[in-house]
Amino acid sequence: MQTNNTHHCGQSIQHLVASVLPPVLIVELLLGLPGNVMAVWIFIRHLQYWRLHTVFLLNLVLADFLLLVSLPFRIDYFVRDENWMFGDAWCRINLFMLAVNRSASIGFMTAVAVDRYFKVVHPHCKVNFIGSQQSAGIACFIWAVVISLRIPLLLSSDLLWKENNDVSLCRSFNNYENPSTGIWIHYTMYIGEFFLPLVLFIFCSIRIPCTLRRHHIDKKKVRRATRTVLVIVGVFITCFFPSIATGLTALCLKNLGNEYCRAYRLFSELFSLSIGFTYLNSALDPLIYCFSSSMFRNEVKRAINWFGTGGATAQSPWHNRSTRDG
Repeated sequence: MQTNNTHHCGQSIQHLVASVLPPVLIVELLLGLPGNVMAVWIFIRHLQYWRLHTVFLLNLVLADFLLLVSLPFRIDYFVRDENWMFGDAWCRINLFMLAVNRSASIGFMTAVAVDRYFKVVHPHCKVNFIGSQQSAGIACFIWAVVISLRIPLLLSSDLLWKENNDVSLCRSFNNYENPSTGIWIHYTMYIGEFFLPLVLFIFCSIRIPCTLRRHHIDKKKVRRATRTVLVIVGVFITCFFPSIATGLTALCLKNLGNEYCRAYRLFSELFSLSIGFTYLNSALDPLIYCFSSSMFRNEVKRAINWFGTGGATAQSPWHNRSTRDG
């Protein structure tokens, strides 16, 4: 357990974070769980209609469940005023699962956006005609890359340490004086997995609408793809930009010297608060499912109509429409 590898600015319990985050995380948990349970039910119910981006969406749901399983322990941690009660091993596992959720969520969001790009901009590319087994293979590859790059965090011994020999702090971002290799990999991943997908999102957001200038192209398909990518970008920026902005600012202040310690501690606390936006992705991801999958969208409309009529036996106007993804 790390006790002496801290920065000259010192490390302390963030009481504001501990008081603000628990209700925020509880709301996110309550919003994210039903949406993702419904998504699993819909995707499994329509196995015969799976396409490449449907496989990506299902794996995005699975990534969200890693977060939903981990959140109750983080809520307990903050309710106890940043005092981790579950030991070193579970601290590492908990932070590992949260990091894998972030990386996998970004990975599959990017995969969905790129799939929409190829469908519209390069409709005759072989990528658009791969089978279900190849789709599963691509998803497994993404998981393998994400997990292998996050294993150093799981093996790190710097995540749990004592504050005043009383409170056990469980954090993946501390003000280390000499971060270990695993922590450096974690920091590099945290930054890189934001900016690299952002470049791809910007590229797809520009190239897809440009195809509207072509003749003999389904303009509705282009508009649907554009909306899908814009929704993904909106969720991506909302959930992951606040932590990147505050984290990079804190990192810069940390290297400026002792006179910036007060500003550094302020932005460290803002960074911790911004994690609430990161965990929001499980509640917002159903928006991506709705805009990316006509199958999911139609099932949601059927459910709304069913509840709106009190469960009447009359069929929804969407019942006879094809559930194939568009």
